[in-house]
Amino acid sequence: MPEDTIEPEPVTIRPVPEKTIYLARWSSRFWAWLIDIIFIILFLNIVRDLFITFLRLPFLWDYANLDLVAIGIETIFFFMYWTVMEGFRGQSIGKMVMNIKVVNRDGSKINYLTAGIESIPKAFLNFPFIVILLPLDCLIGWLAMPGSKLRVFNRISNTIVIKADYKEPHGILYVRDKE
Repeated sequence: MPEDTIEPEPVTIRPVPEKTIYLARWSSRFWAWLIDIIFIILFLNIVRDLFITFLRLPFLWDYANLDLVAIGIETIFFFMYWTVMEGFRGQSIGKMVMNIKVVNRDGSKINYLTAGIESIPKAFLNFPFIVILLPLDCLIGWLAMPGSKLRVFNRISNTIVIKADYKEPHGILYVRDKE
């Protein structure tokens, strides 16, 4: 073999991914969370007004009349809301509005246990002394896992938040008029 011949570099072939998953933006996740908080607070205050004589619950933001029983009931309700909604469909009402959902890392549907683990920092939001849990959860995710779009409890529960994909049914094409 002559010495001036250059051997070609080996070509590496990358495997083609089976599917593409688009991670949700932090802003979409924040707005979905805020929509959920507003919805839950409104719902709980309506329930409180209906049963005022029985429960005597203070408003969620009324920390002057702090009642541990009321906070416990509200926290359980927050936790159950996110666990049931995200365990059933992967979406809370806020996530439905923002067109995002919680799934396993491979894109499959999560179960109720996974949804419960993922929901812990969101549920303990209204305890005055634990109000830091969700911001801390997000902050550690941003700093320790940059670019991954994961909170700590997403990592613990092995979940991701993705853009929901609402495709047209197979064989049907929707034609939209231009506005």
